[in-house]
Amino acid sequence: MKNIVIYPGTFDPITYGHIDVIKRVCSMFDRVIVGVGENPDKKSLFSLDERIEIVQIVVKDISNIKVEGFKGLVIDFAKKKKAKIIVRGLRVFSDFEYELQMSLTNRNLAPDIETVCIMPDEKYFYISSRLINQVASLGGDISKFVPPFVEKRLREKFLKLTAGR
Repeated sequence: MKNIVIYPGTFDPITYGHIDVIKRVCSMFDRVIVGVGENPDKKSLFSLDERIEIVQIVVKDISNIKVEGFKGLVIDFAKKKKAKIIVRGLRVFSDFEYELQMSLTNRNLAPDIETVCIMPDEKYFYISSRLINQVASLGGDISKFVPPFVEKRLREKFLKLTAGR
């Protein structure tokens, strides 16, 4: 039986830190599904369809990966995809507290699905989508944090937003 792993997130936008985790996960497991989620608690810059498209383009050269959007609980998405493992990225200590709470809640909802946390390379520890969006919105250089395609899409999005004001 092949190991099916879910790596969920909002990916708004996907960063080099996310990509580093994806590559690590793809080297360890047979099949990886990047679940691009709709989080009602977050106001996303990009729509769900835009985020799915961006992630698909960024990871297109990785063979054992599939990108899918989902709404609702990650645990329900994992069950639907018959995944036995949910992968979460950990950057800083505050991530650990949140991920521990989520992992224990998921374990109670589905005891047969494990959560595995993976840390990106230390050069990506401080990168967050929220900060990248903030820097991009103010015209700052984000080329060290995201692939060129993502940078282009961010610039286009902020141009549209400022033109609409």
